Amino acid sequence: MASTLSTGPDTTTAVIRSRSSFARARAGHPPGEPRRVAYLYLLPAFVVYAAFLLYPIGRAVQLSLFHWDGLSLGTWAGLDNYAAIVADEGLRDAFGHALVLIGFFAVGPLVIGLLLATILNHAKVRGLGFFRTVVFLPQVVAMVVVAVAWRRVYSADGTLNDLLGAVGLDWLARGWLGDYTFALPAVGVVGTWFETGLVTVLLLAGMSKIPIELYEAARLDGAGPVREFFAVTLPSVRGEIAVALTLTVIAALRTFDLVYITTEGGPGNSTSVPSYEVYHRAFELGQVGSAAAIGVTLTVVIFAISFVINRFADRSIT
Repeated sequence: MASTLSTGPDTTTAVIRSRSSFARARAGHPPGEPRRVAYLYLLPAFVVYAAFLLYPIGRAVQLSLFHWDGLSLGTWAGLDNYAAIVADEGLRDAFGHALVLIGFFAVGPLVIGLLLATILNHAKVRGLGFFRTVVFLPQVVAMVVVAVAWRRVYSADGTLNDLLGAVGLDWLARGWLGDYTFALPAVGVVGTWFETGLVTVLLLAGMSKIPIELYEAARLDGAGPVREFFAVTLPSVRGEIAVALTLTVIAALRTFDLVYITTEGGPGNSTSVPSYEVYHRAFELGQVGSAAAIGVTLTVVIFAISFVINRFADRSIT
């Protein structure tokens, strides 16, 4: 009795796909659907990304090549607006102030966060979840609210001067945000307070994933707390450090609301930063082309610094 082999549509389709995958593998292509199909899946997200990010950036680049007040017809400027960023002392100072704020927004919180996270990770602290919530709390408060509160703290009759008077340091009291020397550091301290909680929580999450065996091995080798930190803890959280630095550096470079509420770039231009200059020139001075050039330059600086941080982190991890 002869046996018959029945093949339905599903079997035929499977055979065809199998042969197609085998042929693509022999031709040096990865198995599966053609790569252009994957691009079709990405297309909707890319359209949204292009509409809300790429197009505005391209439009800003276009505007930066013109002298335009936002109302009348613009005139071609070429790279004059970019040259002015280098030639204008006020704009150079604004970018310099932003770099100073990186120390307060990124470096300071990273050092404090490493110290707090290390202590909390090793010590048996009761209510650790509550502490994390309290430390992270500034991140859920709008920066405008934070700026208004700290402006009151720094005022001539504010909390900080009252505390200085209470401990006999009246001679240090001043209007902190109106002082040419202390205004920028005062703004920076607010950034340190604001970002420390985020950095601490990120590092605590990274340290909680470190195998306890690594610490035990380090102790068997005679490592003390300091050597244990540099040999085990620090290398294990380099990825979290890179994330924390990227977020805080970006926050430092694009800060606007804090400066606008507390000092409006003053006294003089001692606390002016690029983001504030974009607003000031575009909406107060009517120099839209110059404001666009500052914004594009700031975007490039942020991208370059973020790229360097992540490249360094990738090399360290590998």
